[in-house]
Amino acid sequence: MVNPQVGVHHSDTVLNISVRTIDASDIFEAIKLGIADFNAKPSHLFLLGLIYPIAGFLGATAAFGNDMLPLILPLVGGYALMGPFAAVILYRVSRRREHGREFPWREAFSGLTGRRSRKIGILGLTLFFVFISWLLIALAIYEMFIGDFGYASPAELMEHIFLTREGWALIIIGNGVGFFFASVVLATFVVSFPLALDRDVDAFDAIKISTRVSFASPYAIALWGAIIVGSMIIGVLTLLVGLAVVLPVLGHASWHVYRMTVE
Repeated sequence: MVNPQVGVHHSDTVLNISVRTIDASDIFEAIKLGIADFNAKPSHLFLLGLIYPIAGFLGATAAFGNDMLPLILPLVGGYALMGPFAAVILYRVSRRREHGREFPWREAFSGLTGRRSRKIGILGLTLFFVFISWLLIALAIYEMFIGDFGYASPAELMEHIFLTREGWALIIIGNGVGFFFASVVLATFVVSFPLALDRDVDAFDAIKISTRVSFASPYAIALWGAIIVGSMIIGVLTLLVGLAVVLPVLGHASWHVYRMTVE
């Protein structure tokens, strides 16, 4: 249950924006509200959720070449890392629904100008840097353990990864590094984008407040991160089509997590 912490409210700065503690029930309530938001605007947001992973895959293909098979799993993790930026439009839909207002598709990018657009841009560039860093490190780990192995089919590559010492080293070290990246992004960006969109704080103050939220409710935020990862895996196993539903719902739910945690 949401537990308010005492704070002074005169202007939107790091020092006087209070955060609330939340628990698992609040996370599930945020997901319930996210589903309701998605149901209110399913068609446009379904399309947005489908375009996002396809665009990410095409961009990674252009950057790293045509042989993308070794980067499929890192890309899935990368989608989760970039999710807060991709969901900016979804935050605006949830925000307007709170006030009982419609959200015409033609207004998707209206209002994202001036200082607000700069804040979102800085946060987005920061996340993009983390995303590319993760892909480069994941590729380096792959090359370190599997790089000399030539495979004729995806099945042969999977067999080599799961049935050899080098493959298990790749799995353990790759997952460990991926967990580190995911934990840092979750802690520092869990509410930073909706906060920057909604309040008069700069980009780096939004990151600081997001970190405070994570430290105030570590178990609830860890649960939220696990739900994001699990949902992304389910979405990918449905050949990306599931992501067209999963991503918008998670985006809307992120807005409600922000509302529950920041005064």
